Amino acid sequence: MSLKDIIGRALSNWMKGTGPEFDIALSSRVRLARNLEHLPFPAVADESQLKQVLTSTQKALPIECMKNAEFIRLSEISPLERQLLVEKHLISPQHAQNVKHKAAIVREDEAVSVMVNEEDHLRIQAIFPGLQPLEAWSLAGKVDDGFAEKLEFAGSERLGFLTACPTNVGTGMRASIMLHLPALSMTEQMKRVVGVVGQFGLTVRGIYGEGTDILGNIYQMSNQVTLGQSEVEIVEHLTRVAKQIIDQERAAREHILQQSRIRLTDRIFRSYGTLAYARSISTQEAMQLISDVRLGIDMGLVTDLEPRILQELLVIIRPAHLQKLMGRELNVEERDEHRAMLIRERMKQTDK
Repeated sequence: MSLKDIIGRALSNWMKGTGPEFDIALSSRVRLARNLEHLPFPAVADESQLKQVLTSTQKALPIECMKNAEFIRLSEISPLERQLLVEKHLISPQHAQNVKHKAAIVREDEAVSVMVNEEDHLRIQAIFPGLQPLEAWSLAGKVDDGFAEKLEFAGSERLGFLTACPTNVGTGMRASIMLHLPALSMTEQMKRVVGVVGQFGLTVRGIYGEGTDILGNIYQMSNQVTLGQSEVEIVEHLTRVAKQIIDQERAAREHILQQSRIRLTDRIFRSYGTLAYARSISTQEAMQLISDVRLGIDMGLVTDLEPRILQELLVIIRPAHLQKLMGRELNVEERDEHRAMLIRERMKQTDK
């Protein structure tokens, strides 16, 4: 696999697949933070030390579960290509900035990616469709074990893995579930949900993680505690809370359908009509309308579109993907125009 293959393929496997609770849980992700022994964390390392991390990591490849993975030095690709990796959730927005001595390792199916010299020396990520955090942890753990056979990670018998951010010390794990929660948003329950989630040691963020906006009623719920719990305990706790929120979302959907069926149906089909005919549309407006339509699909009100339309458009209507598809740089007005055209074309594909 080459960088051209990764960039040229708009949809990762997790966007095309299904899994448990797929009508609400869009994806499950596990990230593991690891640092090389005897080297400073990236924020305080000098250039020779950062180069050493890159060289050591590249030499550790290939490992058994990362065959045909591509090692991408971020300084050797364009800003547009870096943003494409962000939009596909293969690297973080922070990793795409100040890219000297940074790299990404991407497995052929894009279920696994590794950020090199982000906040930590290595950030190992596995992502699955639906509610499958245990499966994501299992895969990330295999990648972790493969690197650990060739690299010595910084750790403490008392504390566990040592990380740049103290909140990651211990397992070094951040497990997250991407949830589509339109009914809880419509019934103004999300503020309460976020508060309750915080009491359980979890946090809620935007679709690209910390510091990013909530778009299309999509929320990322992840653990805050990494010390004093095993990886399995963290994943099981996250899954239990996620299932409770999923149950609440389903109850809210049923309540709206029973109490305000005409109003709900009108909203969904107005959104459908706008997406089907609009000639210019912003990312924020598009994501809200797509969320409405996906809700209509999941509730059986819209029958001529596939559920995965939300995951597809979540990625391909973003600025970098639009510019890649058009083959040139676009200003804001042009992006809004081409975004609307792309959505219209996708809405015509009724081969469910």
